[in-house]
Amino acid sequence: MFHHIVFFYLKKDITAAQRAEFETKLRGLLAIKSIHSGYVGIPSTHAVRPIIDTSYDFAEFFVFKNHADHDAYQIDPIHQAFIADCKAYWDSVKIYDFE
Repeated sequence: MFHHIVFFYLKKDITAAQRAEFETKLRGLLAIKSIHSGYVGIPSTHAVRPIIDTSYDFAEFFVFKNHADHDAYQIDPIHQAFIADCKAYWDSVKIYDFE
């Protein structure tokens, strides 16, 4: 299995409507067929401990059956549209991939 985790740090000056659009389009990535399983969310308010990083705004965690499925996800038109439509909304992105 190939695991892909992305943390999004949104710009502080985006509007509520832009934030909602970002979330909708981020959740729309789950429609990509090469994703075996996936989750999208915001930092938990229930697990508050000094060691937990809650500085991000949204996260995605996608599992692929193999690296080829991950590569297919990267070039999928839904993913490409998400990047084109939403990259103006984030200050930074952190990506962690592991097998």
